[in-house]
Amino acid sequence: MSPAPQWRGLLLALLLVNNTPAWADYVLNMTRGVTEISRGVHHLHMLIFWICVVIGAAVFSVMFYAIIRHRKSCGRTAAHFHENTVVEMIWTVIPFTILILMAIPAAELLIKMHDYTDSDLSIKVTGHQWYWEYEYMGEGITIVSRLATPQDQIQNRAVKGPHYLREVDNPLIVPEKKKIRFLTTSSDVIHSWWVPALGFKRDAIPGFINEAWARIDDIGTLRGQCAELCGALHGFMPIVVEVKTEAEFATWLAAQKAALNTPATGSTP
Repeated sequence: MSPAPQWRGLLLALLLVNNTPAWADYVLNMTRGVTEISRGVHHLHMLIFWICVVIGAAVFSVMFYAIIRHRKSCGRTAAHFHENTVVEMIWTVIPFTILILMAIPAAELLIKMHDYTDSDLSIKVTGHQWYWEYEYMGEGITIVSRLATPQDQIQNRAVKGPHYLREVDNPLIVPEKKKIRFLTTSSDVIHSWWVPALGFKRDAIPGFINEAWARIDDIGTLRGQCAELCGALHGFMPIVVEVKTEAEFATWLAAQKAALNTPATGSTP
């Protein structure tokens, strides 16, 4: 005997959920990231979250206690009073104090996020439709970073790779444990440069320069994407940051400069 229609629908939904690979990366909380700022943002987020949990638990506990113990069926009668100065002072001073205590760490973190002084390296990030351009300020090095996912994968003619739509031909190369200042702008429309592990997102606006900074603790590969709807190929603007040791970065930078100074084959000296 075939199952009822509602059971068929439930079984189909369970099969679809169990066969959806996106659930493997499904998370509810913020990432701790790989920078001092990103960890500070995560810590502040969790601090405010638990303060809200405690306040919510206290308020609802008192409310349900009052509803149960002072209900009409128990013979309780409502008290008639208004303009109680003590009560009004309590519910004004306590929330005000809580807000001040929450504002102190938030202000400290905000000030730290906007301290762009004493940077070791400045990188200008320019958004284009639809790719990124990175200029290493003062070094004479500019690289263009475009989507590297093959069209066969995009058109479903080949199996999709592990970093589908999140791979580029020329990643941004940066050194670890160095203060890097990012200057974001755009050549056409508004884009947004976002790498979650760095702990910040900055809009790239034509004619404007937005700043951010990061000091990355560990070597590795970080991934992000444009976070501002910027046109038809908005979903094809991934960001890949490769973090190298200071020595490896120096070697890479020297190789880039040498390539610029090497004349092309067949050119006239």
